[in-house]
Amino acid sequence: MPDLADTPLQTDRSVQTLLVTGPSGAGRSTTINALEDIGFEVIDNLPLSLLPILLRRKAKVPLALVLDVRNRDFSVDALIGAIDQLTLDLGDAGQVLYLDAENAVLERRYSETRRHHPMAPAGPPLVGITAEKELLAPIRARADQLIDTSHMSPHDLRAEIEGHFAPGQGKLLGVSVHSFSYKRGLPRGLDMVLDCRFLRNPHWDAALRPLDGRDASVATYVGQDPRADEFFGRVNDLVALLLPAHKDEGRAHLAIGFGCTGGQHRSVAMAERLAASLAQAGWPVSIRHRELERRAQAGVGTNQGSST
Repeated sequence: MPDLADTPLQTDRSVQTLLVTGPSGAGRSTTINALEDIGFEVIDNLPLSLLPILLRRKAKVPLALVLDVRNRDFSVDALIGAIDQLTLDLGDAGQVLYLDAENAVLERRYSETRRHHPMAPAGPPLVGITAEKELLAPIRARADQLIDTSHMSPHDLRAEIEGHFAPGQGKLLGVSVHSFSYKRGLPRGLDMVLDCRFLRNPHWDAALRPLDGRDASVATYVGQDPRADEFFGRVNDLVALLLPAHKDEGRAHLAIGFGCTGGQHRSVAMAERLAASLAQAGWPVSIRHRELERRAQAGVGTNQGSST
């Protein structure tokens, strides 16, 4: 069997019933919200004993059934039997969506939320994560659609769901704009990377050094570089050209990154400026400032003494 992660997702089928499963922490809540927003009737934490009844249900709206190890009567054999029946009854109109993520990512998510894993309530999350993945391995192998959320933001996952299960609803391609520090390497998953290190650097102004590129005074300082407006104009025009083309090709999401030395001033200012321009043009936009997020999580200010 080919690796599902390398199998092109099919977006031209009308899905009537969707079974959603995968390890805890892989993004089910975001997926549920996205499916509800595109017209699915969603039932979460469904007892397997009720699954045969719902699979025989006929309704005017598509149905998404969310199943996982939280169910008291969860059984891999019973779920495989339900998948077989779903395929027999509905063919391509019945599908299984499996949400997955790397073990380290799932462990970090549990650490951030301070929740106990359902399969290791008294032990470290990694024990439960490993056991759950082993249990679900046969279901993963039977999935029609597999989405690895390891390096996705909630916005990215929502865009994926919309692109896969609502391709005919005129959804716009989603855009995420990132700022980052080259010293920490490029963020994963960027489609386009732009280097801001040639622009004038607010770090060398003592009054601006503690601030970041979201501050109007910093944005003004960066914008006063004689090359700033031309640089931004060309980038904005290029992105305006590319987004409709990528949308026509069926892409659900495009990630654009601006980098500078420290990820605090120049890259942040340019990312904010592009995101505002794209939002004004009507594109769904999210924005991430990786280094500012790191510092906020560490509980420190933006002034790290680095040449940003």
